[in-house]
Amino acid sequence: MVFRTMLLCYDGTREGRTALHQGAELASACGAFVHLLAVVRTSATAIVGESLSSDAPFAEQTRQTEEILNEGVTRLTERGVKARGHVALGEPIDEIARAAKTLQVDLIVLGHRTQSAFARWWRGSVGVTLLDLSACSILVCIENPPPPEIGP
Repeated sequence: MVFRTMLLCYDGTREGRTALHQGAELASACGAFVHLLAVVRTSATAIVGESLSSDAPFAEQTRQTEEILNEGVTRLTERGVKARGHVALGEPIDEIARAAKTLQVDLIVLGHRTQSAFARWWRGSVGVTLLDLSACSILVCIENPPPPEIGP
């Protein structure tokens, strides 16, 4: 299958940069257009807290997310990949699935973040949950470990 349109999830973390790098390579090889998605996690307390607080941490988080997203789009375009950035507000799993459907992408690309067994049980796995919510393929990118050193 040739991927024509990809949704690449990016948050600026090491895992996100791994997905950005590997996704850019694949997009370049396929000639695919990339929708770069950054999600600002929202909760009722965050939104209410912003209206009660003068420093507006939610607005600051959104601004930082937009900066990270713009940096990701710049990296992609510097590699010759056509890309457009999107910021979504909500729970990452829901927003990724919604964007994939709305944008009619062929592939979702995201990074893998190692979690403890408890954290995985408590929060679940974005990749695994997306398998049930998506109608397209999913690529979970894992950072390549450095090759083992060879003796003297």
